[in-house]
Amino acid sequence: MKVLVPVKRVIDYNVKIRVKPDGSGVETQNVKMSMNPFDEISIEEAVRMKEAGVAEEVIAVSIGPQQAQETIRTALAMGADRGILVKTDANLEPLAVAKCLKALADKEQPQLIIVGKQAIDDDSNQTGQMTAALLGWAQATFASVVKVDGGNAQVTREVDGGLETITVTLPAVVTSDLRLNEPRYASLPNIMKAKKKPIDETSPADLGVDETPRLEVLTVAEPPKREGGAKVEDVAQLVDKLMNEAKVI
Repeated sequence: MKVLVPVKRVIDYNVKIRVKPDGSGVETQNVKMSMNPFDEISIEEAVRMKEAGVAEEVIAVSIGPQQAQETIRTALAMGADRGILVKTDANLEPLAVAKCLKALADKEQPQLIIVGKQAIDDDSNQTGQMTAALLGWAQATFASVVKVDGGNAQVTREVDGGLETITVTLPAVVTSDLRLNEPRYASLPNIMKAKKKPIDETSPADLGVDETPRLEVLTVAEPPKREGGAKVEDVAQLVDKLMNEAKVI
């Protein structure tokens, strides 16, 4: 079985986000970048499948600028077999990303695509679902347990009411949740080996994908700073503040 895993280059989750002075977006110059945490979980799950003999090949795909090769190298050091870089300097929206993944899936013919449930930069939570819809494949979102048996995958999903276990027929798209696994650290020997693993390069145009954005960002602003609380003398004063200042009742 071949497993395709998209990996996104995002601002590291430990970095404090700063908005550009002109309000056009967030600052990315001289900022530490890393793999999206949910994509790390996806790579780990695919590598575990390979180690268990369920998967034969793990392909890491990143869609972004030339620097996204670093993200692919991280995936290769974790255990992926080869990488594909869809090179573009545009900030692709989830639909364009899903179209790129569909084109790659048509070419590579994987039996399983494991996508992080969301990226920590835009929090869209759309790419996995859109990819499944475009391919006409089964989908299992928010997976905390994945067991592949023959032509089926049994997936335990995290839902509002608790856990839900479903069975989907392969090929399928699975989106990984936080509790699916604990990603490994890449060892130094594996980091060195990853430098020799192949990375193919293509572009959205080569895949027949229009990367023109459908949404326009008007302005980006930091959330207002939280103000300190206030003490009240009695219930009447509390009700007055809730009605006239907070306007919540």
